[in-house]
Amino acid sequence: MHLFVGLGNPGSRYARNRHNIGFMAVDEIVRAHGGMPWRKRFQAETAEIVVGGERVLILKPQTYMNESGRAVAEAQRFFKIPLSDVTVFYDELDLPPAKLRVKVGGGNAGHNGLRSITAHCGNDYRRVRIGIGHPGHKPLVQAHVLGDFAKAEEPWVEDLTRAIADHAALLAKGEDASFQNKIHLAMEAKGWTDVKRPGEQAGKDKSNAG
Repeated sequence: MHLFVGLGNPGSRYARNRHNIGFMAVDEIVRAHGGMPWRKRFQAETAEIVVGGERVLILKPQTYMNESGRAVAEAQRFFKIPLSDVTVFYDELDLPPAKLRVKVGGGNAGHNGLRSITAHCGNDYRRVRIGIGHPGHKPLVQAHVLGDFAKAEEPWVEDLTRAIADHAALLAKGEDASFQNKIHLAMEAKGWTDVKRPGEQAGKDKSNAG
């Protein structure tokens, strides 16, 4: 079994926050691949699905971001899932909006959810880094990540989370480079080649829209 973890904060107040794009990504995976209804266990909301012939437990910790690792560790221990089969979807300040990168291990870059998972489970899990862009100045970071996506951002968020769901089987099979490339091509086909932060000029390269 694989464990796909989406990071976010529980409750309607945070539902559309940039910090919750990990929740949005795994919600879309469950919608695309069906499976059992959401259940409350492991201090989280969980759903079991089959992706590319692989059993996957989807987990959304309900502990708030900075305690995410407690829920992840409970589920990992219960199902005896090796850390190499744990994939975490989260918001990445250091990537431009609408960009995605996959890596195993590495630093936590100040992300409290990753810090908690590393403390409870170890560091060598797969990270799906979903770019939300940096606001430009450190004092603006908290308001940026805990702010809702702007109306102009919602189309790329929908296209990106849908692409993640469409190609999730590659992640379940460990084909990280192929997954990352498929996402890049899908977003390029939609015209999302140079997405700006809110307040910056332009949002979508119309010449490449498809």
